[in-house]
Amino acid sequence: MADEEDIILSELEDEELTLQMHDDLYDGLKEEIEEAVNILLARGWTPYDVLTKALVAGMTIVGIDFRDGILFVPEVLLAANAMKGGMGILKPLLAETGAAPVGKMVIGTVKGDIHDIGKNLVAMMMEGAGFEVTDLGINNSVEKYLDALENEKADILGMSALLTTTMPYMKVVIDTLTEKNIRNDFIVLVGGAPLNEEFSKAIGADAYCRDAAVAVETAKEFMARKHNQAAPQ
Repeated sequence: MADEEDIILSELEDEELTLQMHDDLYDGLKEEIEEAVNILLARGWTPYDVLTKALVAGMTIVGIDFRDGILFVPEVLLAANAMKGGMGILKPLLAETGAAPVGKMVIGTVKGDIHDIGKNLVAMMMEGAGFEVTDLGINNSVEKYLDALENEKADILGMSALLTTTMPYMKVVIDTLTEKNIRNDFIVLVGGAPLNEEFSKAIGADAYCRDAAVAVETAKEFMARKHNQAAPQ
């Protein structure tokens, strides 16, 4: 028998199994993650505990190593894909229990721009952190963003651009939100290779996120602030 097959997931204690899941997520092993999720559920774990203690905790490690340059985009995509496998099992169960996501995000590349690798990575990492994500894909008009924000009752709008020529369209979207008096209803995060902090401030976004790991950290911070403000004084 090969060495990899030596670990029988079902024979591990809960704590060992969650640590193994962190390793398997890190290595992008989708089938093992799906099997482990089912094992924990069969042992009576709540879907929410499986999500937070096994999957989100594992993806947090991936996010930190991506931020620190230890992991790179292909490895993060594999980890996110393994996470997606686990989420596929948990999503319907979480919906039944009415567990609220950390927050809701609408994300998309702006009009005129068809680049999506960075945006896809942000969407996957946000899902990995417990957010509900609606990915609008590429080439999005103001109307498409506004419709999605309203329909999804989103907290966060994420916009991405890779071309300097499409960057100004982000301002068009933010100005439209302002005109409609709904700018303060949403946390607006922007990203993409040619952007920077100054540009983000100039167009009136809440924050510039240089990569997916930063996007997750920033989104969590803003959501925590939002909850604190909403809490009864």
